[in-house]
Amino acid sequence: MNEKDLQSIISRIVSEVKNSSEPLRTVRTVTLSLAKRLAAEVELEAARIGVKPVVVVADSSGRPILCEVTDGAFIASYDVALQKAYTVTALKMSTADLKPLAQPGGSLYGIQFTNDCHIVVFGGGEPLRDGGEVVGGLGVSGGTEAEDTALAAFGAKAFERLVSE
Repeated sequence: MNEKDLQSIISRIVSEVKNSSEPLRTVRTVTLSLAKRLAAEVELEAARIGVKPVVVVADSSGRPILCEVTDGAFIASYDVALQKAYTVTALKMSTADLKPLAQPGGSLYGIQFTNDCHIVVFGGGEPLRDGGEVVGGLGVSGGTEAEDTALAAFGAKAFERLVSE
């Protein structure tokens, strides 16, 4: 391919973009400031119900933006919360919704052994959405499965409110 062909292709693509009637959508990202506000709300709710969690907020690629370890949290909760945040971004679904799919006979049975065993198949992880788009993940670990699931669901709702402010 010569320079003239390359220039022609670029000109065609630019023209198509300019003449497109589809609106361009700006994808929101989870900022550190937003992650701090979200974690603070989850931690307040956790204190209210008597749980000492690890709270992880990840970006859309599952990489942690923030990890808060509550005083007295279980050591094991650190890795579990990190992997819950990864799981929900990797699969774009809550870990609670993944659980029945990963049980014997489920359509995703054995998935927890993929991705270097970083997939968590029990509650406590929620994708963070902005306008339906997954822009991050929340992982909570430190209570019972039911408590972690409730805290993550609380956090997902808080995130929706925070991004709309």
